Amino acid sequence: MSSLPTLNSVVTCMSDYDPESLRVEIASKVVDEFVRPASLALETEIVSIYDSLGRVLASDIISPINVPSADNSAMDGYAFSGASIIKDGVTSLTMIGKGFAGNAFDGKVSHGQCVRIMTGAVMPAGCDTTIPQELVKVDGDQIQFQSSVIKAGDNRRLKGEDLSIGQAALSAGKIIRPSDLGLIASLGMGSVTVKRRLKVGFFSTGDELRSIGQPLDDGCVYDSNRYTLFGMLSRLNVELHDFGVVKDDPDAMRATFSQAAATCDAVITSGGVSVGEADYTKQIMRELGDVSFWKIAMRPGRPMAFGSIQGDQHRAVLFGLPGNPVAVMVTFYQFVRNALLAMSGATQVAPPMMQAKTVEAIRKRPGRTEFQRGILSTDATGNRTVRISGAQGSGVLRSMSEADCFIVLAHDQENIQAGDTVGVVLFEGLV
Repeated sequence: MSSLPTLNSVVTCMSDYDPESLRVEIASKVVDEFVRPASLALETEIVSIYDSLGRVLASDIISPINVPSADNSAMDGYAFSGASIIKDGVTSLTMIGKGFAGNAFDGKVSHGQCVRIMTGAVMPAGCDTTIPQELVKVDGDQIQFQSSVIKAGDNRRLKGEDLSIGQAALSAGKIIRPSDLGLIASLGMGSVTVKRRLKVGFFSTGDELRSIGQPLDDGCVYDSNRYTLFGMLSRLNVELHDFGVVKDDPDAMRATFSQAAATCDAVITSGGVSVGEADYTKQIMRELGDVSFWKIAMRPGRPMAFGSIQGDQHRAVLFGLPGNPVAVMVTFYQFVRNALLAMSGATQVAPPMMQAKTVEAIRKRPGRTEFQRGILSTDATGNRTVRISGAQGSGVLRSMSEADCFIVLAHDQENIQAGDTVGVVLFEGLV
């Protein structure tokens, strides 16, 4: 993306920028400021409402109609003028007709009269109040109710109460959810203008990696990271490009990086950025890109590369993630997910954090942000509680499968005692 700034222009204007021990919040700010301009250059397209779920709205949707289009009843009951209510005691009214949704009562209701009405039916002329049917005694065409249970204007939905003509129904940058589909349809719109889906390439690096179906030689492991990346990226509704496993060979890496950068908006790798690993990954990143290698003050996920990489007349955002499976997922959710949403033009990118009490002590060293895998529940008093989901090593992927949340322990936080309150980010809708 040609709209990307230089990484140096972003980091040099920030205080507390220490690439050897970068705080999580500073790293997040660097990533956001680096990728935000990319959304401005992202093309738009018009898609069917059926194809818009999960896409980012490119412009405000302005209501062309009033919703509802007329005053209507919010209850099944009897519509009448509030002026007919007797001040004290019992109000009696004469029923003169019926009104249904799509088949309104055609006539005027006078003082002391009412109309049997269903939810959603247009309020007849002369009516401003609906008494729910369960509060009414009916005797032929006469109804009675206690005056104290109702006041003028109750149970009436006003014309344009939800949306009025010219009002913004949905704002640009919103990720379209199921409720938004209904809202758009209620305006009579069958298509939506959205941002183009990001093209995201991903691959794993390392001679020790084997793909599913290959024999597992001594000292080798099956590549799991590409599959977790596939799953996490699929949740973001991006266009995926899987470049497979790339061996620790300079020519192979150079060719894969160049191809990915030429065809994708963002490139994600796993492995090859830790101290002691083969130097080829870092070497090729430096050769082709504007990249900073960070040591982030977090656990798991300390080593990470970030910046951009040059393809054929095209520059892509680059995320060089660690090789350990859990570290890949933690760094993805802490940095990559939010960045890709920002690049897509979304205004709301960070997942919400809630509070819960831990049921056990957790060891924590100050000076780094920790992301423990947890299981959230509710105690007998209705309070949220959380516990650790087994071994927390960065290679223990099973603990991620068993967990339903991250327990987020802040940079300066020390050991946690049972009963202490901690921050929790849910996996549901995220993982």
